[in-house]
Amino acid sequence: MKKSRFTDEQIAATLRESETGTTNAEFCRKHGIFNNTLYNWRAKFGGLQSTDVKRHRQLEEENRQMKNLLGEQALLSDGCKNALSKKF
Repeated sequence: MKKSRFTDEQIAATLRESETGTTNAEFCRKHGIFNNTLYNWRAKFGGLQSTDVKRHRQLEEENRQMKNLLGEQALLSDGCKNALSKKF
């Protein structure tokens, strides 16, 4: 996945700045982003403060770790079931 030019905190600050009343086209041209990017940012970070963004990132990391653990447990469980189901 491509790394973003902007950090999550910068995106939140930029979105707060976009609420000042300028048009979307003018705002996007000023910051060098596309309209689609602005809408995606609003969907993901709309209304978040910088502390909320940090917590959001922490929760995403915890979620990723939990998914990995769940996958490992599913593999172990499946392996045990296969080993116990064989007839000797």
